[in-house]
Amino acid sequence: MKTDMSRRKFHRGSGGFTLLEIMIVVSLIGLLAVISIPAVMKARIKSQATVCLNNLRQIDAAKEQAGFERRWSNGTPVTNGDESVNNYIKGLAGTTNTPSCPSGGAYSYNPIGSFPSCSVEGHLMPPL
Repeated sequence: MKTDMSRRKFHRGSGGFTLLEIMIVVSLIGLLAVISIPAVMKARIKSQATVCLNNLRQIDAAKEQAGFERRWSNGTPVTNGDESVNNYIKGLAGTTNTPSCPSGGAYSYNPIGSFPSCSVEGHLMPPL
């Protein structure tokens, strides 16, 4: 049986989304983005602080190891990028670079017997 295409009726809305449905979906996606972006930023800041703290711990351990090996006493100044200290930091052996803070801060090694520090506020080694 042949059907005549000119007689066939097409119904509006039979195969697609209406403008209202698309607007609702877009607004829900926007709402989810607004809710999730601050949480992602907080997690990013917290992870940067954690990486910085781990770098400070590595610097402190390397500084104490170098001081023990060279018999430095408490208060002996240690300069940033000191090769004798960096040799004990994983990944920096033989370089004169200090580890870098992921937040863009600068590390200060400080003398033997004191903790290293970071220039970013809140990036501190906790007291023992």
